[in-house]
Amino acid sequence: MKTTNKLIIILGPTAVGKTDFSIETALGYGSPVISCDSRQIYKEMSIGTAVPSPEQLAAVRHYFIQSHPVDQLYTAGMYEIEALKLIRELFAQGHETLVMAGGSGFYIDALVNGLDDFPAADLELRDELTRRLKEEGVESLRLELKAMDPVSYNTIDIANGQRVVRALEVCLATGRPFSSFKTSPNRKREFEIEKIGLTRPRDVLYDRINRRVVQMIDDGLVEEVRSLQRWRNLAALQTVGYKEIFQLFDYQAGLVPEQEPGTPGDGPVKTLDRAVELIQRNTRHYAKRQLSYWNRDKSIRWMEL
Repeated sequence: MKTTNKLIIILGPTAVGKTDFSIETALGYGSPVISCDSRQIYKEMSIGTAVPSPEQLAAVRHYFIQSHPVDQLYTAGMYEIEALKLIRELFAQGHETLVMAGGSGFYIDALVNGLDDFPAADLELRDELTRRLKEEGVESLRLELKAMDPVSYNTIDIANGQRVVRALEVCLATGRPFSSFKTSPNRKREFEIEKIGLTRPRDVLYDRINRRVVQMIDDGLVEEVRSLQRWRNLAALQTVGYKEIFQLFDYQAGLVPEQEPGTPGDGPVKTLDRAVELIQRNTRHYAKRQLSYWNRDKSIRWMEL
């Protein structure tokens, strides 16, 4: 009797230790690791996305690591199609259990449940909304989304500027609420799916995040961000670790006015030390949002490392 094929998805907040755990798990099953990370997929983004080290990449074969150029539009819907094709090919080659690892909840949901048939991206409108996100902040855009689509406002991660931009883009481009496209039932996959969520005590996780950011700086994050200046307005670069360094560059170039005393917000990023502090803080906040996103999923089996 044929054994049922299984996909094990290892998820968890940034810096929790998914890479090492997924490699160890994959070695046990003779599986490659299929990455499910919406930033590690880009060729030009390695230090700031904490891609696996050369030693880790050599331990088992990895897919969807630095496989696409940063200036190429890539969406969760495209990931669903490409990852499903790969998974089916690997099962057909004789693998019974495959290992997937990543922290991108939307990509994981796309793979597990499928996405609705959203309209194609309006790149001109997206560029304009991304510009507004940079200049006005997320609050302005999410208030606009609240007026146009209160259902999405109350269900998506409104602290995530890119999620707000995409929802607002669909509303403006189609004249329909973004939430109106979320009507189709989850697609049934022909293989079993097991989700393992990794956690650590909060103080341990936050310490790992803080030390990882310092290591990124030592590894050359500032130079990596400098090499990406021409693409800084792309959605992929509106990412913690990159946007703070871009803000430092803007201040150094005299493009940011001094902040008036008492004005809310972080103010200009004047020094590298301040950029590091903001990256550490914003990464901690991102980890909290990741955990909140997954807490709604009762199918996840959580493990504390």
